Amino acid sequence: MALKRGGISGPQASFWPRRRTMCWPQPPNKSVNPTARPAGLTAGYLNRNPHQPHLFRPHPGPMHNIFTTPFAKVYPLYVQKAERKGRTKGEVDQVICWLTGYDAAGLQRALDAERDFETFFHEAPAMHPNTSLITGVVCGVRVEDVEDPLMQKIRWLDKLVDELAKAKAMEKILRQ
Repeated sequence: MALKRGGISGPQASFWPRRRTMCWPQPPNKSVNPTARPAGLTAGYLNRNPHQPHLFRPHPGPMHNIFTTPFAKVYPLYVQKAERKGRTKGEVDQVICWLTGYDAAGLQRALDAERDFETFFHEAPAMHPNTSLITGVVCGVRVEDVEDPLMQKIRWLDKLVDELAKAKAMEKILRQ
């Protein structure tokens, strides 16, 4: 395999992906406002959700798919995971309510309204003050090192459900 200025030559050249030179989509002509947001660029802009313009998301990275996923679609998976390990739906609800400040009726309203994760956590009455005590690794990521506040809240919830499924005592899960 020989390298040359344009990339790889030889039999592997047709299979080697070419590197793109443009980082951002270019405007169609030069009369476009250079400070305007390029087409297809979503990272770092506010009020990206046209259905919920009140949400304010000033984070530097690209918007993750989980932010717009309805919480009601993931909730049954949390319950399934806990029930496979001998825990109950009520314990999952207790953990979620402890973290977010929702009561049982508020949690059910959020599920019925099929709010996405962003709205679910934005409208949460009050995050528990002991959330800083939630530490550990979820999917290979340390929850205390996550920079995006919304992603960190989602990781905290994942961590609490994982601890519930691992048969930890409820007092330890709720950091009491």
